[in-house]
Amino acid sequence: MKKRSIISWILEFAGIKRRYFRGSVVLAVFGVAASFIPYVVIANIVSGLIMGNREWNYYLHQVILMGVAWIVRYILHSLSTSLSHYGTFTVLGEIRKRLCEKLSKIPLGMVLDDHSGSYKNIIVERVDSMETTLAHIIPEFTANLLLPVIMFIYIMFIDWRLGLANLIGALIGVFCATVMMFKSRGEFEKTVEKTKHLNDTAVEYINGIEVIKAFGKTGSSYEKFVVAAKEGADCFINWMRKCIWWQAGTFSFMPATFLGVLPIGLILVKNGSLTAENFFTCIILSAGLITPLTVAFSYMDDILKVKTIFGEVTEILERDDMIRPDELSKEPNGSDIQLKDVHFTYKEKEVLHGIDMEIKQGEVNAIVGPSGSGKSTIARLIDSLWDVDSGEITFGGVNIKELPLEYYMKQISYVAQDNYLFDMSVKENIRLGNPDATDEEVIDAAKRCGCHEFIMGLEKGYDTIVGGAGGHLSGGERQRICIARAMLKDSPIVILDEATAYTDPENEALVQSSVAKLVKGKTLIVIAHRLSTITDADKIFVINAGRVESVGAHNELLEKSALYKNMWEAHIVSKDDEPEIQIINEAKKEVQNA
Repeated sequence: MKKRSIISWILEFAGIKRRYFRGSVVLAVFGVAASFIPYVVIANIVSGLIMGNREWNYYLHQVILMGVAWIVRYILHSLSTSLSHYGTFTVLGEIRKRLCEKLSKIPLGMVLDDHSGSYKNIIVERVDSMETTLAHIIPEFTANLLLPVIMFIYIMFIDWRLGLANLIGALIGVFCATVMMFKSRGEFEKTVEKTKHLNDTAVEYINGIEVIKAFGKTGSSYEKFVVAAKEGADCFINWMRKCIWWQAGTFSFMPATFLGVLPIGLILVKNGSLTAENFFTCIILSAGLITPLTVAFSYMDDILKVKTIFGEVTEILERDDMIRPDELSKEPNGSDIQLKDVHFTYKEKEVLHGIDMEIKQGEVNAIVGPSGSGKSTIARLIDSLWDVDSGEITFGGVNIKELPLEYYMKQISYVAQDNYLFDMSVKENIRLGNPDATDEEVIDAAKRCGCHEFIMGLEKGYDTIVGGAGGHLSGGERQRICIARAMLKDSPIVILDEATAYTDPENEALVQSSVAKLVKGKTLIVIAHRLSTITDADKIFVINAGRVESVGAHNELLEKSALYKNMWEAHIVSKDDEPEIQIINEAKKEVQNA
């Protein structure tokens, strides 16, 4: 798909509130026009004095007109700025919404390829950076360039030679600006990359502070952050060093209209080919060109950044969505799930090689295998978080790509090992499973999942704020709330992706018992390392190196699958001799031997 130009994106964004931006530009143009009136008035006053006009009322009226023009100019400028900023902040809010919606529509793998700090940087800082373009460059840059052109034409009518003389400083300024742009090529992109790296390092440092302190790595870890911060500062300083003198030249010469007007005008007056009246008029009008040109070119630096600023945002918006219809055209028959010759590639490496699985409605299905074999990938493909490269996944006999994403999401409750809790109350976190659920239904779901007692033991019970990512709760408590949330959703398919990894044996047994009651008539898919929790499953899929190695019930697999048998024996040994006891015994031996 051909990439759209940045200009077309800017026009689309501005089009969200086009009336405000159009009004802002019109007011800005009239505002700048009003600011030129005083210069014209001064030219009339000077001409009047040269011509010997001594009428007091004439000059009084001219001065009043000049004052009114300045007042009108500031009123129009304020109104223009108000309109552009109102429109801009509305647009920025809409852009952030579109980015968040887009992230929910693209494959999860594409999202996970980037660091969370990068998304935070784009959605917050980079979108904020659009404010200058939308609120200032569109109205002010446009107006402050348009009217100098009109005024230049007016000067050309008075005397074309002085009109061209106005361009001498501008030409030098354009040369300086061209060199500055050439030297700036790629520099802003470097600052963006370094800032991203700094954000990612900061997030990594904060998230890992517990591990850093535990292992005494504060110095080395902090040094990594310091290096990233220094590189982030150095890239800005180096950019400034390359361009500072050329930038100064641009701002010095671009508005320097007198550089050509004064000497050339004096020569023309001396030669008698230009009247003193027209000379003074052109001087005053040329002075009127300075302010709008200075304002216009003060945005040059921001204009150079536009491509990068908008490019990062539009790169996300231009990513390919997961292809799904908007409306349900074919009703699924039941909730059987079937994977047919499914291949899937992640980061240019194929991780699933022709997976065939049949998961019947109302059955308990387990997926087991060594770490990295592809168990969670299969679960995420079933949950439509990714799209298969080839083959198909059907739900009720219908390819899930032919089902609306919103419809299919309602059919599945997915509980992963690292589910996320939002920084709000326990009650509202559970209610996310069903926004229409009553308080009684939320509490009932918590009771059935064995969460009620520990929730009531919290400071404010169900109204307790869990903190960012559920940081105020233990890992097991967070997991049980996520399970309660999934149960409240009451979907025909429930996926537990190592969902009891953080629960202790007592709570795990409680959760398993609760799940067994809640999945009656539903399709349950369980991914677990603790094989003792899935021995009663109707069907167990053994996955190895991205392939289905064997399928069957627990006893059947013990006889026909060497891999499953080895996993089971290793699990029994670790279960009979808990890791904590092994560690203590080994430690005792080491002490005795010492």
